[in-house]
Amino acid sequence: MPVFDFSHATDDKNSSECTYTTFKSNESAASPEKPILLLDNKRREWKHHSCGIFTNPVKRTAFEFNEEDGTVSADILKIDARFVSLLKWLGENRINVRLSGKNRQDGYAVYKIREIAFGGGTKLSAEDGFLQFMIERLFASSAPSEEPEDEDQEIAGDDMKLTSLQSITDFMTCAGRTLPDNIRLWARRNLAVARSHEVTPEERRHAQRALSIMMNIQWKNNYFESIDPEEARRILDEELYGMERVKQRIIETVIQINRTHTLPAYGLLLAGPAGTGKSQIAYAVARILKLPWTTLDMSSINDPEQLTGSSRIYSNAKPGIIMEAFSMAGESNLVFIINELDKAAAGKGNGNPADVLLTLLDNLGFTDNYIECMIPTVGVYPIATANDKNQISAPLMSRFAVIDIPDYTPEEKKIIFSKFALPKVLGRMGLQERECVVTDSALDAVIEKYQDTTGIRDLEQAAEHIAANALYQIEVDHVSQVVFDADMVRRLL
Repeated sequence: MPVFDFSHATDDKNSSECTYTTFKSNESAASPEKPILLLDNKRREWKHHSCGIFTNPVKRTAFEFNEEDGTVSADILKIDARFVSLLKWLGENRINVRLSGKNRQDGYAVYKIREIAFGGGTKLSAEDGFLQFMIERLFASSAPSEEPEDEDQEIAGDDMKLTSLQSITDFMTCAGRTLPDNIRLWARRNLAVARSHEVTPEERRHAQRALSIMMNIQWKNNYFESIDPEEARRILDEELYGMERVKQRIIETVIQINRTHTLPAYGLLLAGPAGTGKSQIAYAVARILKLPWTTLDMSSINDPEQLTGSSRIYSNAKPGIIMEAFSMAGESNLVFIINELDKAAAGKGNGNPADVLLTLLDNLGFTDNYIECMIPTVGVYPIATANDKNQISAPLMSRFAVIDIPDYTPEEKKIIFSKFALPKVLGRMGLQERECVVTDSALDAVIEKYQDTTGIRDLEQAAEHIAANALYQIEVDHVSQVVFDADMVRRLL
């Protein structure tokens, strides 16, 4: 829901009169009904597409239209608070733009702003497409809590991967106030270092690299939209057979998010034998929450520095795996899948990697040694998997709601093989179900073969083997159908 809060930008009578008011909005896109700004259209109505420049940059109060009868100015009446600094920047640099808007009773509602290359305008930034990138990022951000300051502000990044100091500076000028305060201040300091000639080239390089990494991340607030429980249930049923208790716990999490619009205080720990679908459950939750996900495999971590990054005093310094995960996800709200949490205590001399996870899981913020900035973690939902929860330390266990994943019964394995695993493989190989038939006795033989193994990975491999053999016989022996009985399955497997 949009949030509107109208306030006058200034009451300074000694300078040019400021015409606009700002409003706060959480809309993720603009339309004629929910525009970026309103321009005065009392003297004349403006065309659907109109070109010109923003003027009076100190107060950002007008737009000069390039009309057939010359240049005509129109006061700005209202502006989405997120876009005030961007319009100021466009005006100061005299960037030629094209507006798309609709004439309404209360003004000309502008819902699209694009750069135009002609007219002697200044190049927007060191990066092409900067204006569209900026507008998309501003729509993805939250409204600033106060008016932008008239000071140099700096930072950026996303799909566009802004890396140059010029584009970083432009971003901070246009959107610095939409960033968390500590990250905005951190960015200013690092930008100063990256520009400075009083530090070593190595320090400048590290500062610019750290800025570029942070710019790839959209720093979102911790408000989460409601999730359809029926859609969540459909996804779970599609991904998992049985496991009603597990599904119930996940749906409870969805209901809690819908009520509070925040993530639960505790993540999920899925504990059970190998091959029982723990990772699949985690991916299904990420899909339900509509969040990007990243994985962290604790069995390959033997030094805390792999997680926390190394200090910039080293020439080969780099951020840790956790920081890289944020950068890869591209936003601060994500599902963090921690595989094999029971291996997290296996540090080799330089500390315990499990201790690093505690700061990530406490939702108080995480600091990487290379970035040197506290990263907000309130939008991180951790889901851990473990084969043996008894190997997990008590402090780590206390950060999770534990769900025990039982192994499948023989009857459940039969249904999973015949209704899920085999049809999935047949579809991938382009085989019809009538071309590869597994009789009841053959199905019993498959289950008997793997009765002493946990999980369903062996069943999935058996389905792959059976389907591949059927395809071979159809293509090489030119048969129209392969029917597997118990003896054939035992010989094949």
